[in-house]
Amino acid sequence: MVYVINDMPAPVTPALVDKCTTVETATIGHIRHMGFVDKAIQNVLSEPMTVAGTAVTLAIPGQDSTLLHHVIQFLRPSDMLCIDRLGDHKHACLGGGVAAAIVATGCRAVIIDGPCTDLPEIKQYGLPVWSRGLAPVTTRIYDIGGSFNVPVSIGGSVVNPGDLVIADFSGVLVMPADDAEAHVDWALAKREGEPGIHKRLLDGERLGDISGASAKVTTRLNADR
Repeated sequence: MVYVINDMPAPVTPALVDKCTTVETATIGHIRHMGFVDKAIQNVLSEPMTVAGTAVTLAIPGQDSTLLHHVIQFLRPSDMLCIDRLGDHKHACLGGGVAAAIVATGCRAVIIDGPCTDLPEIKQYGLPVWSRGLAPVTTRIYDIGGSFNVPVSIGGSVVNPGDLVIADFSGVLVMPADDAEAHVDWALAKREGEPGIHKRLLDGERLGDISGASAKVTTRLNADR
C-alpha cells in the first residue's frame, strides 16, 4: 500500500457551520435520508453536544496509524476529522496522545468508523469523539500506507473532503456543503414550531389528529369496507 496525500478542502462557510450547531440531526432526518452514518458510531463523551464543521478525511489500514500521526499537523479549527478504518473495528487509532495532538490544532471533533481508547484522557482534553465505542488494542507505526483527503466510507455513508459534518447526541450526518443549507433551514423552522405542538399534546389534543395520521387511517378503513 502507498500513501496518498491530497490538498486540504475549502472550509464550509462559517455562517452555515454556525447554523448547524443549533440544529439536530434527527430533525433533518424528517426530510433527508442520505448521509446518516451507522447509529453504532456515537459520542464517547457523556455530555450532550452538537459539533459541526468541514470534513477532512483519512483512510488507514487496521493496525497502522502512521499516516494519522503525520497529517494531524494539517488540521484546522474548522475541521472534523473523519477516519475510515477500512473495516477494522478492533484496533483503536485514537488515544490520549493522539487526542492531545489533535486538540492542539483546534480541530472541532473526530469521527471514527472504529473504536478509540484512553477515554479518561479524551475527556480530560475535551476532544469530541464519535466512534464505535472503546477497545484496548491499539494501532502502531507500521508504515503500511493510507490516504488523506479522498472519498471515504464512514458507517456506510460516503464522506468527501469538504462535506459538511454535523455530530450530536443522536449520531452523525454528512452532507455536501452546497446543498445542505436548505435542509438545515427546514429543520430549524420545524424546531421553532415544536414547542407549540408539544403544548397542544399536553393539553389533550391527539397526536394522530395533529399529524394527520388518524385521518389517513380512517379514510383507508372506510375505503376498504
